[in-house]
Amino acid sequence: MKDATRILKRHPGNPLIKASDCPGVMQVFNPSPATYEGKTVLLLSMIFFKETTRRGETRLAWSDDGVHFTIEDHPFITLDTSTPPWNRINVHIIDNRVTKIGDTYYILTPIMSPMGPVAVLGKTRDFKTYEAMEVVSQPMNRGASLFPEKINGKYYKLDRPGAGDGPEVRAGIWLSSSPDLIHWGCFRPLLEPGYVLWGRQKIGPTPPIKTEEGWLVIVHGVYRPCDGPHYCIGAILLDLADPCKVIGKTTSSLLAPQEEYETRGVVDNVVFPCGALADAEKDELRLYYGGADTCICLAIGSLRAVIEACKQGI
Repeated sequence: MKDATRILKRHPGNPLIKASDCPGVMQVFNPSPATYEGKTVLLLSMIFFKETTRRGETRLAWSDDGVHFTIEDHPFITLDTSTPPWNRINVHIIDNRVTKIGDTYYILTPIMSPMGPVAVLGKTRDFKTYEAMEVVSQPMNRGASLFPEKINGKYYKLDRPGAGDGPEVRAGIWLSSSPDLIHWGCFRPLLEPGYVLWGRQKIGPTPPIKTEEGWLVIVHGVYRPCDGPHYCIGAILLDLADPCKVIGKTTSSLLAPQEEYETRGVVDNVVFPCGALADAEKDELRLYYGGADTCICLAIGSLRAVIEACKQGI
């Protein structure tokens, strides 16, 4: 294997969900996947025609087979904007990251504050009710992602400080820890943009997946050729006992904008992940991703091959 670009295969039914499948929706994108009672559930980011400003919401989509989805007709995440701190933020609820710890699904959402995006932590046990817990980062932080268990007695999360557009903007991945999921500190730089060409400008994490070889993290990267920014997908591997150690990473991308539903849309040239589902027994990685900020897609491949690509640095 000379590079990692052939590990994941796009599902022949792509795109699985289009904006036209959802009446009144202008954009559907950047899904965060989870499994619940044998079903696949996606937290979908949506923008509606009725909005006069860019304000999005999160709705759930359910599937028995992981391919054909039924979309709920009401928002899943709501915040009481009459009370602090929610009265000081812009309720633009997209790009969630879901992590199951015990019997609870914790959801980190980058929500806009007066000084930029902050990470808001919420939770659910049944995907019927959502409880907002606390703001768990300072601005500017997009894409914060929780580890699915404690490490050496502490909770850990990956942070993505830095945000915005323009060739001068660079944003990387940091690590932080907490005794209780609410109070976070011991911030450490983990990985800087520029370690690969396709992540030269920005990189960002998704919730880590525990494997025997290490914590597998699907990441996005941004670079800017002549026709504007391109968003790609790769992976890194972190040490199980010390997640501050990067022990592997793909230098090639797992996915790059290629198909028309990825290269043409509301935002051209985007493949964007907010998480993946792994099955070690089946040796399968299911990567749900947003295409061109317009649709929902799926790519499937060997979990072992992705891990080996990280270890070999290809």
